[in-house]
Amino acid sequence: MPGFKLVISDPETGRSMQIEVDEAKSRSLFGSRIGQKVDGGPLGFGGYEFLVTGGSDKDGFPMRKGIHGPMRKSILMSSGPGFHPPYEGQRKRKIVRGDTISEDMAQVNLKIVKKGVKNIFE
Repeated sequence: MPGFKLVISDPETGRSMQIEVDEAKSRSLFGSRIGQKVDGGPLGFGGYEFLVTGGSDKDGFPMRKGIHGPMRKSILMSSGPGFHPPYEGQRKRKIVRGDTISEDMAQVNLKIVKKGVKNIFE
């Protein structure tokens, strides 16, 4: 199994970068949930601390906070990731991924919470 992509954003500068991580590094994120802080050391970013903000699986279904576990689920949505209603009050049943990172993920979004010594954007 190949790893997945990490999209790391810096809220101070507004910059983001996308990197590919291998299977060994990606295993350190398995079981992490949206809103949880993770250490950047196992990912190759010593001294950094990241906040998991979302992601999507290999088939393009977005992660949604509040759905516990790594499975897909069909829910009735009125807003949020995966559905943007064209008019106010519209609801629709959509399939989304739970809030836990598993081996089926294709992309994980991270936000920098604590910076390390080395700048990762260089």
